[in-house]
Amino acid sequence: MLTFPNAKLNLGLYVTQRRPDGFHTLESVFVPLPWTDALEMLPAPAGAATSLTLTGRPIPGDPTTNLCLKAYELLQADLPELPSVQIYLHKIVPIGAGLGGGSADAAFALKAANDLFSLKLSVEALESYARRLGSDCAFFIQNKPVLAVEKGDVFEEIELNLKGISCVVVYPNLHISTAEAYARITPQPPKHPLREALAQPMSTWQTTVSNDFETALTPGYPMLAEIKQQLYAAGATYASMSGSGSAVYGLWESGQPTVMTWPAAYTVWQGVL
Repeated sequence: MLTFPNAKLNLGLYVTQRRPDGFHTLESVFVPLPWTDALEMLPAPAGAATSLTLTGRPIPGDPTTNLCLKAYELLQADLPELPSVQIYLHKIVPIGAGLGGGSADAAFALKAANDLFSLKLSVEALESYARRLGSDCAFFIQNKPVLAVEKGDVFEEIELNLKGISCVVVYPNLHISTAEAYARITPQPPKHPLREALAQPMSTWQTTVSNDFETALTPGYPMLAEIKQQLYAAGATYASMSGSGSAVYGLWESGQPTVMTWPAAYTVWQGVL
């Protein structure tokens, strides 16, 4: 079972309050980004334990805590008849970029197991498992634009069509930890309700759609503002940092980006949504 877990972009991201459980209440629109990893799941040989093989971009930390393994372990806890599997993850999407790559891998591992063993788990069941792995994991089960609220794991339908929009994503090889990002945030209500702002022409988003993390982090990391400025100079209709950073993206409502030159250490994806 070979799948290609895709990244996501945040259109607007507001941290509105700190919750009693230590999490934060968010408001953001998630949209799929066709920048993908590759994930393969196969039944393990008889008597072998479940294993994970990692290639591509290095993933820090203990491989035994990888979310793909945790996703399969969650299923096995409820379905002990599930056999061991071999999981192969080729990592392409940058880590710590605000693109949800690790969450996507976990969600696609759930979907791969569901398909491989014909478990017939419902979308709601898969989303329930995904929420136990991370706040934005559940988004990747249905993988369509949503307005995310609460901890970023409760979704509302939204009318938003970005098909055919050109996109450039720039990752400046800067890992910003989630803890650092939140430490710089002061929760507050958004100045412009996100659903209403995104219903307006994309040309208006520059003044009405923002990312609280970008606002908080840019003074300490001026490269974020430099990337954004270069995207606008190349004709982007809208540009923003995604998630808690540090990837910055530009959207072109019409036409194509003009040629841009980036430092060799940067990772750049360009394509169409």
